[in-house]
Amino acid sequence: MSSMAALKLFRSQLIRNVWRFKSTGQTLYRQSNVILSSSVPIRNFASNPNLENSVNEENPTAEKLEFQAETRMLLDIVAKSLYSEKEVFIRELISNASDALEKLRYVSLKAGESHDFGSLDINITTDKTDRILTIQDTGIGMTREELISNLGTIAKSGSKAFLQNIQQNESANLSSIIGQFGVGFYSCFMVADRVEVYTKSMNPHATGYLWKSDGTNEYEIIESDNVERGTKIVMYLKQDCREYASEDTVRNVINKYSNFVNSPIKLNGSEINTIQPLWLLNPKSVSKEQHDEFYKFVANTYDRPRFVLHYSAEAPIQVRALLYFPELAPGQTDFYDSSTKGVSLYTRRILVKKEAEHVLPKWLRFVKGVIDSEDIPLNLSREMLQNSSLLRKLNQLLTNKIVKFLHDKSVKDLDEYMKFYQDYGVFIKEGVVTNDDPKEREDLACLLRYESSYTKPGETTSFEDYMKRRQEGQNDIYYLSAPNRALAESSPYIEALKKKNIEVIYCYEQHDEIILYQVKTFKNVKLTLVEKEINAANNQSSQAIDLGVDSLSQLQLDSLLPWIESVLGNKVKKVKTTGQLESHPCVITVDDMTAARHFIKTQLKQMDEEMLFSVLQPQLELNPKHAVIKKLHTLKDSNPELAKLIVEQLYSNSMVTAGLINDSRKLVSNMNRVLELVVEKY
Repeated sequence: MSSMAALKLFRSQLIRNVWRFKSTGQTLYRQSNVILSSSVPIRNFASNPNLENSVNEENPTAEKLEFQAETRMLLDIVAKSLYSEKEVFIRELISNASDALEKLRYVSLKAGESHDFGSLDINITTDKTDRILTIQDTGIGMTREELISNLGTIAKSGSKAFLQNIQQNESANLSSIIGQFGVGFYSCFMVADRVEVYTKSMNPHATGYLWKSDGTNEYEIIESDNVERGTKIVMYLKQDCREYASEDTVRNVINKYSNFVNSPIKLNGSEINTIQPLWLLNPKSVSKEQHDEFYKFVANTYDRPRFVLHYSAEAPIQVRALLYFPELAPGQTDFYDSSTKGVSLYTRRILVKKEAEHVLPKWLRFVKGVIDSEDIPLNLSREMLQNSSLLRKLNQLLTNKIVKFLHDKSVKDLDEYMKFYQDYGVFIKEGVVTNDDPKEREDLACLLRYESSYTKPGETTSFEDYMKRRQEGQNDIYYLSAPNRALAESSPYIEALKKKNIEVIYCYEQHDEIILYQVKTFKNVKLTLVEKEINAANNQSSQAIDLGVDSLSQLQLDSLLPWIESVLGNKVKKVKTTGQLESHPCVITVDDMTAARHFIKTQLKQMDEEMLFSVLQPQLELNPKHAVIKKLHTLKDSNPELAKLIVEQLYSNSMVTAGLINDSRKLVSNMNRVLELVVEKY
């Protein structure tokens, strides 16, 4: 017998044995020219009415291969996982299908060939009765070698050590490994106890193959007839995952993660991803009506966007962003909700995270929209979201763009910006306080608006405009904290500045003083609280102040000042004179008035009055030409009781004016006693 005849006889016997052993549960496999025996039967896939493919009965070549060690570890992690969001497997498989379609287009264009590939889409079918979910694409497909490479191995250095660490850490989140090595396909074993993959490469005369596995140690590759170009994944779902054979469940998952995939997705024959990804379109081609509808979709709201920021960049990170600023004013709870859940993060049209924290700073939590970056990996664990340098770059890039956008808006359309600022200005102030970078704080400060001694009531100014109006030789930007404009304009602390025609910014809200205290400088010019300016001016002047005939003499002051100190005791660090006052008898100064006021508001209930004054160490500064102070000098000898009450009242009044006394009821009893003594005399 010739060698050729012997080979034909061997093949015919092998075929007869394969089908004979099927009935006894024994099957022959060929692997590397060695015939192995196994108790795992070959399924007759042609008998499955749900599949159009069948094993080639003329040449039923079947290979049984073992998974690479790292792949087995990954499968073990998936099988034992209690991962709460198992639905991501649909996202993973659709993403792979979309990539396959894009590769087909790319290879065709690169080759310069024009092919009619027919319909390039993703078809998904559900079979609730038999718990079967099928996802099929008409993309580039795979060869036998690619099947082994893509579905049997993890070709990444360090992957074994990484997976061993995950196995040892029981609390590890599976989302941190799915897709780490390009093996998002294995996520299907979270829901399926058997998976079959039919695939055929786009190469001419390519052979169709069936890959199948139960997700344990081995997989099989079998030549299969009637396989169309592309890849079809058939999942036989676990009993507790039967909901993924429901059309409604699958539709909801697709709408959540894969609504903007570049190729049509058909679910049981009906196309479901019909919403356009507006962020990928030319901004000039998108109408206002499209923005209104898309905003309602991504923000899950009923209002319209106030502003639209449509932005793209290729460096330092590739990004496409479509951001909306709500028209409605924020609700009360929005101020206290510090989470940033306004934007969705995508990569190549696939949703990475619906409510993406850390992509924008917390103060921008009112911004809604979509951010898409091809540089972002598809799967990000919570730790990666917090610590990824890529995310930090994206955060900084987008924040800078938003701040510049708002600044440009304030220049080009001040009226619209002021409406926005009235509603959302408190978020900008939060950004100033929480930002540690001086340059970024200054950029945010450009967006702040305040009334000032220059503006009319109800009108505001920016720091940039203030800088243009500075007086010659003025080295500071001055600001004053007061509850309203009337109290600000009557404050003793700005008398000297008003006399010099120096503009003062008015802070009406308690937090505004803290905000400007945090800004520190603007365009290299220091922001200075007016109370601090008085203190500095007095420290630079001579202790002996002679304001002419209308003032107490230095001899009289040398007698009066120590007496007042003895009356007030430890309530004051020192009593001295000032030349910074015109119409007011005295003021209180401390080394850091902003810190002192904040201290009063937060610590007052926790300490007694004596301890409070020892911490604050206030100084009482007198206007030696004021009528009350001059009269006080004579009263201390002629009517000591009344003089002491006046001193106490002057001190209390000054503490109230400085914002260092919260409860003004303490003043009433002392004031009533002063009135009694005055009435008795007259």
